[in-house]
Amino acid sequence: MTPTRVAVLPSHVADQIAAGEVVERPASVVKELIENALDAGATRIEVTLVDGGRALIRVSDDGSGMGAEDAVLAISRHATSKIRTASDLVGVATFGFRGEALPAIASVAALTLETALHDGDATTVRVRDGVLLEVLPSRRRRGTTVEVAGLFANVPARRKFLRGARSEWRVILDLLATVALVRPALHLSASHDGKAVLALAAASSLRERVGQLWGDDLARGLVAVDDVRGPIRVHGVIEKPSDVGLAARRAVLMVNGRVIRDAGLVRAAEAAYKSTLPAGVRPSLVLQVDVPGADVDVNVHPAKAEVRFRDRWEVEGVVEEAVRRALGAEESIAGVRVWTPAVAAPRTVDVDVLRTVPSPAPLWHEAMSAAPASVGVPSRDATPAPPARDLDEEPEVDIPPLLQLRRTWLMAERHDGVLLIDQHSAHERILYERFLRVLTTGSAPAQRLLLPLTVHLSPGEAEVVEVHREALERIGFEIEGFGGDTLLVSAVPQPHPRFDAARCLRESIATLAGDRVPSVHATHERLAATVACKAAIKAGDALSLPEMRALYAELARTTMAPHDVHGRATIVVLSWDELERRFGRQ
Repeated sequence: MTPTRVAVLPSHVADQIAAGEVVERPASVVKELIENALDAGATRIEVTLVDGGRALIRVSDDGSGMGAEDAVLAISRHATSKIRTASDLVGVATFGFRGEALPAIASVAALTLETALHDGDATTVRVRDGVLLEVLPSRRRRGTTVEVAGLFANVPARRKFLRGARSEWRVILDLLATVALVRPALHLSASHDGKAVLALAAASSLRERVGQLWGDDLARGLVAVDDVRGPIRVHGVIEKPSDVGLAARRAVLMVNGRVIRDAGLVRAAEAAYKSTLPAGVRPSLVLQVDVPGADVDVNVHPAKAEVRFRDRWEVEGVVEEAVRRALGAEESIAGVRVWTPAVAAPRTVDVDVLRTVPSPAPLWHEAMSAAPASVGVPSRDATPAPPARDLDEEPEVDIPPLLQLRRTWLMAERHDGVLLIDQHSAHERILYERFLRVLTTGSAPAQRLLLPLTVHLSPGEAEVVEVHREALERIGFEIEGFGGDTLLVSAVPQPHPRFDAARCLRESIATLAGDRVPSVHATHERLAATVACKAAIKAGDALSLPEMRALYAELARTTMAPHDVHGRATIVVLSWDELERRFGRQ
């Protein structure tokens, strides 16, 4: 008989292998025990740790508890109260459902389970290294306490890979913070080596919970997200573009109440910031994505840290659009920073009210009596741009009196304070969104030149023009080769009378020459942002009153008025309260 090489592993070995998938470190144990408590309906959870959880982990809750028979069954593999058939896995709403956590933990540590359905009679179960030692009657309040001692004591090869107590504790502390964000109404406390470290009272909102964890100043500055498309809802809080980079980045993503890792959804949220932040800068966010249970599979990762969507592109699109909508709202406008920590957050301009302004003629589309020399001479048969409509003739135009400061900012008085608008940033935002629309849907009007411009380029810049030729023509530049690396420009965009087309084209090409973008959409965004920056009016340009009014109205019609394409603030509000404090009136 040929000797066999395949053998069925003993149960204790199989249990330790299974534990390797579920229990990686003390934080894994804490996660599983807390999730069990939440599934039991706990409103209060207390966590006690010794030596970073390596020596002792104790999790107590006030959930529903168990009777004696269920307590014993709970330490058996694949014993669960969450599902009964395979079909129950579709749309499962609980954190746990496999029945693996307690037996996996018990196979690599000494586990004591104490539980009661009601105040009074309770059951205590003790297990060591996967072996049931005893089941005893006891007394306690309603709920459950699980104590885990000597994690990996019977598996030295695993224990030596644990980090120091302080490192393991930091990981657990981060885990507790995410749990607190998932359940703001949960009362959560924790102690480490006999010292109380965390005591979070139940919070009425996610923003309040963020304030408890990361500080009230940060929480007040976050922007609320709440958007629904079909059966998908995205809600939470995100960081203002003007605040990104001022504090440590934090990103917490939840799907149907479960914290997950999903780089695709995070990228979708960050994509909404593309035209508001410099490259490489990443915002903080706490987002909850609610999708129908049948459209998401949570049973794809041993620790349930990842999920699979039936239609990932739809979910990512909803996330990106929800964040983009929030960034275009009044709440995302930068306020004036105050120097005393007790000051309330500045109030902001009502962008939604501004958007009710009747649409004026396209910004700066007015007949030019004389064109700048660098733009070239308009052709005699060119159709002149229509003059701007007089906004005063529009009924009930809600544009406040405007004043230009230092030829850089526009100032207006409002009921909530002094409104300041950066004229370059504002025009840059207007042009960016206009150019992006024409790049994706059509072409922009152009001014044909009687005497074409001649532009000399380096070989690298000439290659950039060839790559972006179609997009540049859509924006309004009509370009043709003139031998070698020289271009003839026969028509140019006409964003405003001061527009220096040659300089704009040269600077845009130079900026794009070293750029590397991954997709057509990203290329369009980069090109629109670059040309908008170079074409916009500059600080130092004096504006007439009609120009200021047109700028104000056009800005109100953009989707992200508070931010320019580089992440700087376009609008800042100095509240009356802040002014009164500065002058000692409060």
